[in-house]
Amino acid sequence: MLPSVAIIGRPNVGKSTLFNRLVGKKIALVDDQPGVTRDRREGDAQLFDLKFRIVDTAGYEDDDAATLPGRMRQQTEAALEGANVAMFVVDGRAGITPLDEEIARWLRASDKPVILVINKAEGKQADNTVLEAYGLGLGEGITISAEHGEGMADLFQALLPHVDGAEEEQFDRESPDAPLQLAIVGRPNAGKSTLINKLLGENRLVTGPEAGITRDSIAIDWVWHDPNPSEPDLAERRIRLIDTAGMRKRARVQEKLEKLSVADTRRAIDFAEVVVLLLDATKGLEHQDLKIADHVIEEGRALIIAINKWDVAEHASSLFNGIKAALDEGLSQLKGVPVLAVSAATGKGLDQMLKAAFEARDSWNRRVSTGQLNRWFEEAVAANPPPAPGGKRIKLRYVTQARNRPPTFVVFGNRTDQLPDSYRRYLLNGIRRDLGFGAVPVRMNFRSSKNPFADKD
Repeated sequence: MLPSVAIIGRPNVGKSTLFNRLVGKKIALVDDQPGVTRDRREGDAQLFDLKFRIVDTAGYEDDDAATLPGRMRQQTEAALEGANVAMFVVDGRAGITPLDEEIARWLRASDKPVILVINKAEGKQADNTVLEAYGLGLGEGITISAEHGEGMADLFQALLPHVDGAEEEQFDRESPDAPLQLAIVGRPNAGKSTLINKLLGENRLVTGPEAGITRDSIAIDWVWHDPNPSEPDLAERRIRLIDTAGMRKRARVQEKLEKLSVADTRRAIDFAEVVVLLLDATKGLEHQDLKIADHVIEEGRALIIAINKWDVAEHASSLFNGIKAALDEGLSQLKGVPVLAVSAATGKGLDQMLKAAFEARDSWNRRVSTGQLNRWFEEAVAANPPPAPGGKRIKLRYVTQARNRPPTFVVFGNRTDQLPDSYRRYLLNGIRRDLGFGAVPVRMNFRSSKNPFADKD
């Protein structure tokens, strides 16, 4: 039996549009008028490589059980009871309504996990709703556009712990012994497939001197035997290795097939936990490498730099130091990214690379208790108070960790939109340095409290 996912929300928020996108067909009727859907509609859904049973429900309305809307609501309640997880959809354009708040209270009272989905979020139309959605008590919302297919990678990540491998062995994705999703990326002919073959001990992937042999992203499940485990239970570590197509400069990508391959590589980065960017020691660091690294960081994935072909590198010491200096300058938004020298031909440094990848994932998964986080926050603000632009003080009240994978924090206060970038970087660098996040991407959002007198004369 496939796991079941119920789509729940008030009328006309785009539930059926999302249903149609996930099943890949226009099965459910969609119209601008509310209340088109009345019965539960089920279908086999697929989101990338996730497969599950999706249930479209009628718009939840607060009416007497004997009425038609009341009977429709009973169908929705039955769908929730039989589901593994619920997707609560709200309208990003319309904002959070009293009915949304009532549905949220009902969902919080259930024992089902709930994913908050903010639909119709094209561009920046849902920015205010994202802030309002925190008040629903369901965590950080995922912004999507069901009509245009935006935000599906984030939805995939949210569904993954609840529906992945329903007929296979289950893992806690945040557990140290869960399989590591590790993508190997880089320019063509950097040695990505050769490196994976060396790890596997077999010619699993086609390799050769020609650039661009790999076209599809290939995922291989594998067990790494750590020669020096930190704990006996971690001597064997599960890894899903993902080989990817080489990424050239956009201007050089002409053929349709190569464009599809590059798009596939970008998807592989989106769904990885840790990404190894493989450099060619015979060519050094190029601008395209920095662009790939920047994309990995923007997607919030943990990054490791591995310099391949070290066995044939000339002036190795100066090359290594030069690459590190160039990375510090070119990736100023994330200092201290691990840089390792490896050889796919001889196996040099590969165990150290994998150990670094697991350490990076541990930091990427890390959660900090609210007490520890706010003690750090109070000390940081006291040591360096925020500025007072125009003589008006900016007050920062508290911070909370909204999510991990990647670590994401929300700072609440007043007039936070006037905080200078230098102060934002001060807090971001401090949280990474002081609370054990190392060199993984950390996101920090700033929210201002609403002023009840702002719209009054």
